[in-house]
Amino acid sequence: MPSRSCVASNLRANVIFLAERSALSLVFVKRRAEARMAETPKLLSGGNPQIPKGDGPAVVEAYLAAMPDWKQTVGREIDRLIVAALPDVRKAVRWNSPFYGTDGAHWFLSFHCMTRYIKVAFWQGSAMVPSPPVASKKDDVRYLHVTEAGLDADQFTDWVLQASRLPGAALFCTAE
Repeated sequence: MPSRSCVASNLRANVIFLAERSALSLVFVKRRAEARMAETPKLLSGGNPQIPKGDGPAVVEAYLAAMPDWKQTVGREIDRLIVAALPDVRKAVRWNSPFYGTDGAHWFLSFHCMTRYIKVAFWQGSAMVPSPPVASKKDDVRYLHVTEAGLDADQFTDWVLQASRLPGAALFCTAE
């Protein structure tokens, strides 16, 4: 039978080994996450970029930069019109879609790349006059499908202003 000092020494060595291994694992996980963020985002169905969730303009910019072909031009125009109408707009990415809100808890608009169009969701769209043209399964939500031809900037800006005055959807809270 090993002596007490030998058992204690082995136990100490095992604890030190496990602590070093855990520290190395954390470093590895952190480096791998940073490498994934630096990689070119994967395009999902319809050409929608797979972007990790995050808060603020930088993560929305990453989404816009990853949009393919004509969708990037239209996506940047959508973002530009929103920011021009509401300079203090809050931005976030959740569920691989950029969201826009008036605070960090209530969101009035998001969009998502589909195969032939960009689907803009107005979360309280049924309360707007005129309502965006496409109905949803949810009574409050209305959609605008924006194709390569672009959008009516004046009408879109009017909808953005109307939507920003409505309560908005409490979908998630940001860290900002």
